[in-house]
Amino acid sequence: MPFARLTYRPHRPDREDHLAQALTELIARDLTKRHDLTSVLIEATPSSRWSIGGEQPDAAAHLEVFVTAGTNSLEEKRVFLQNAMTLLRAEWPELHAATYVVVHELPSTDWGYDGLSQADRAATR
Repeated sequence: MPFARLTYRPHRPDREDHLAQALTELIARDLTKRHDLTSVLIEATPSSRWSIGGEQPDAAAHLEVFVTAGTNSLEEKRVFLQNAMTLLRAEWPELHAATYVVVHELPSTDWGYDGLSQADRAATR
């Protein structure tokens, strides 16, 4: 049940459906998450609001993925980080090295879906 947020620039609305699908597939494969429960939000931001090292880059991206703590190995996260960056660079080859991909691990008691926490779901299995 992951949630992913990709923030990027410059705006490319014609590619957003592709990016959402590619991220969903990447999360399902590399982080072994259910494809049908993976939620992806893609947000473009104005160029004037993004800087790296005090300079405005030609392209920029930031990807955050939220998962339940303890559900992924270090190797799964390592592979995901690498493959996510490969995906982002395929879209924006000029991305700065300071492009961050973050996997947030949340306690199972602190988030859920459809009104139940992940801990509550696990207890009823």
